[in-house]
Amino acid sequence: MAKKAPDPHPMRPAGGFPLFADGLPAPGAPEEVSRAPRLRLDGDALADIDADVSAAVGRLLDDLLGQRVERAAALDPVFGHDVAERVAAFTRKGGKRMRARFVWWALRACGGGLREAESALRVGAALELIQTCALVHDDVMDGSRMRRGRPVLHADVAAQYAGAVAPEPGRRFGEAAAILAGDLALAWADDTVAAIEVAPDTARRVRDLWSTMRTEMVAGQYLDIQGQVTSSVSLARAIRAACLKSALYSVERPLALGAALAGADAARTAALCSAGRCVGIAFQLRDDLTDVFGDPLRTGKPTGGDIRAGKPTYLTAVARARAEATADRRALAVLRRSLGRADLCDGRLAEVRDVLVTTGARDIVEAKIDRLVAQGMRHLDSAALEQHGRRRLRDLLHAAAGTTPGSPPGPSGADDGTPVAALLAVGAEGGVR
Repeated sequence: MAKKAPDPHPMRPAGGFPLFADGLPAPGAPEEVSRAPRLRLDGDALADIDADVSAAVGRLLDDLLGQRVERAAALDPVFGHDVAERVAAFTRKGGKRMRARFVWWALRACGGGLREAESALRVGAALELIQTCALVHDDVMDGSRMRRGRPVLHADVAAQYAGAVAPEPGRRFGEAAAILAGDLALAWADDTVAAIEVAPDTARRVRDLWSTMRTEMVAGQYLDIQGQVTSSVSLARAIRAACLKSALYSVERPLALGAALAGADAARTAALCSAGRCVGIAFQLRDDLTDVFGDPLRTGKPTGGDIRAGKPTYLTAVARARAEATADRRALAVLRRSLGRADLCDGRLAEVRDVLVTTGARDIVEAKIDRLVAQGMRHLDSAALEQHGRRRLRDLLHAAAGTTPGSPPGPSGADDGTPVAALLAVGAEGGVR
């Protein structure tokens, strides 16, 4: 029986690259594993992906994250377990893969097919990772305790070390670990986008969109926390922060990325971006309503987080403006003593809900959502898109905004006086001006 040849790299970890004797990766080793294996897509793949985009992205994420966690564990087992595995688990247990679905159906609506399918799925997977980064960091900044029905990442890390670290250092350690976990998710997202194989012009368009989107996210998050500490209540500022923080990277930019991968012309791209801007803002307004009036069993987190954090949402800005316009001193007093109170009890939160209803703020925001969605659909219908893709985009846009296809716009009597066009002119590149 032939003798087995000796391993030329006796210090190689189980799934990894050669190591020096001191256990550190050899120079150049990461390049040996930097390229993920390509997907095998046959003629039936498009129909399979069309039938369940979320599942297709989930399968890609399983492979991609498995490789990343393996490499992280080879680098250091503690880092791999504490940080990389948590990033992977958080991403795998993501929600509806909405952003990835926007990429896919924009691609299909613009005529993209099998040739671009792998790149679209990879960009979708990268958006899931950047969403992990955004949520993990957001939970730290907001001091949240629950996300998707489970303890947030920083609380989970702190609980792991509760027996070995005093409470206050343990809390700070958990938050620091979560910041690093978000950074790792962002790095993995960038790596995933960088690895797509497309024509140079397409790669440039994707790279420019991706770069712009990341900066917009950071700007929006900063405006959000700056508004909390300064108690900013401007309607325009609330919309600007919401658009930059969430609307652009949740809807408009994914649509633009799908269009870019399909090689869409300027007219189709502009129409998709305009539709995405409208519905993206509606998506954030719906999220504001859900935070206050939603069911925790469905949202996976306690109700009233934005109120307790003192976030300058459009909903509370409208309520304050309406109360001031009608000299409603009780409503103003409730808002003044409640917004930003981390220890706000359920009874006081109920008072805030009552103010949001009696001032008309809730109805105004609902009506604004309906008008934004209606305008978004007009932009979508104006574009020369493939019919199958257009239909799927319509359904997806309605689902993001929490509206029903075919329903008429909401009541127009109650309003804050802000035209829809003014909500859209937030100064970001692309979309409606």
